[in-house]
Amino acid sequence: MISATIAVAKKRHKDSHKRPDKLVNQLDQLKMMTDVVADTGDIGAIKQFAPMDATTNPSLILSAMELPDFAGLVSQVRKDVPKALDSQGQKRWATRALAIGIGASILEMIPGRVSTEVDARLSFDQQGTVDEAKRLVEGYAQLGISSDRILIKIASTWEGIQAAAALERAGIQCNLTLLFGRGQAMACADAGVFLISPFVGRILDWHQAKTSQTYSGLDDPGVQSVHWIYNYYKANGFKTVVMGASFRNKGEIEALAGCDRLTISPGLLAELTDDESALPRQLDPNAAESESSTLLDESTFRWLQNSDAMATEKLAEGIRKFAADQETLEARLTL
Repeated sequence: MISATIAVAKKRHKDSHKRPDKLVNQLDQLKMMTDVVADTGDIGAIKQFAPMDATTNPSLILSAMELPDFAGLVSQVRKDVPKALDSQGQKRWATRALAIGIGASILEMIPGRVSTEVDARLSFDQQGTVDEAKRLVEGYAQLGISSDRILIKIASTWEGIQAAAALERAGIQCNLTLLFGRGQAMACADAGVFLISPFVGRILDWHQAKTSQTYSGLDDPGVQSVHWIYNYYKANGFKTVVMGASFRNKGEIEALAGCDRLTISPGLLAELTDDESALPRQLDPNAAESESSTLLDESTFRWLQNSDAMATEKLAEGIRKFAADQETLEARLTL
């Protein structure tokens, strides 16, 4: 049944990338140059917008568990928690099972992959991240879902990047998230990770709070960050996929048209669908120009990160937020 659903979804996605006789909306146009990913756990929204992939995180899982679509899954997870585990073990088992269950449901709706995130509290634990990633992959395997349909999301700390490098060597592909600085992007390229998620809107938030200025389009510092990363990767031949994330407005998406992938919330997907104006390409691998690549060691990485106040603050803030949502999720699941 799952394989049949996937086949239908793949056909729908393939058809959605064909050039129509008339460009109906900006989402149609974007899909011609960029792989569109849904940044949600909402099954209804995924069905509506037919993305290639989907991304989740503890915050999105927390929201998704309140949806009627997952009421049965939440109830089943609570029943199945192994009683032999201690309290903390039960909490971690339950949140992992819920994330995998939601991910499996999403995979029935899309032709590509779902990103499932490692516990943010492991962001500075290289071996712990590797072990948890393998547990996630094994959990999907128990449902008959192979690792080539999963991306493991890991925070872009030094430890997280090195864990991802080890996982990639083991055949487990990764999505490096909470990426704000150039040093993070350079280290991810060096590590050969499959995909990175540079955040756009959170960079904008930081600069607006510091300067009280308004930014838009190509002047948006979050947009500029992704432009630099994209050009650095393409000009230097790195194969890592660049997927812009964390958008605050449609203008940021328009300014990144042509990026490898963009993960977009349902609200902004709807705005793109409602807009029939032309959407010109802004990023092109054939036009990429950048400085030569530099291999970073740990001390250089940490110095670059420390030198970038925005990247340092937003990475720490993002880890704290995801960790807090993970703890809230644990508390709600194991009442």
